[in-house]
Amino acid sequence: MANLDRIFHALSDPTRRAVIERLRDGGASVSELAQPFDMALPSFLKHLGVLERAGLIESDKQGRTRHCHLADGALVPVSAWMADQRALWEGRTDRLAAFVEQKDANP
Repeated sequence: MANLDRIFHALSDPTRRAVIERLRDGGASVSELAQPFDMALPSFLKHLGVLERAGLIESDKQGRTRHCHLADGALVPVSAWMADQRALWEGRTDRLAAFVEQKDANP
């Protein structure tokens, strides 16, 4: 559950979500990722650190350039949690609908 907390924390920030969206198109250097954001590089690197600690991205150094890419299966825990929540709430709403229909049928 702690990893899921780290993932949701990482995804709670619009800058970090934008980085994830950009990396869906393929890997990129840190400078390429930072370019669209109006912030100092050290601040942007903190965002990348949060994403990396959450296991959402991975980075490697190629020469003097650090490249980032999405981690394989990084969003699987989120997807599984969301599926569990969906099933729970669909079950609850189905039971509520059945209750209301029964109440309407037997006033």
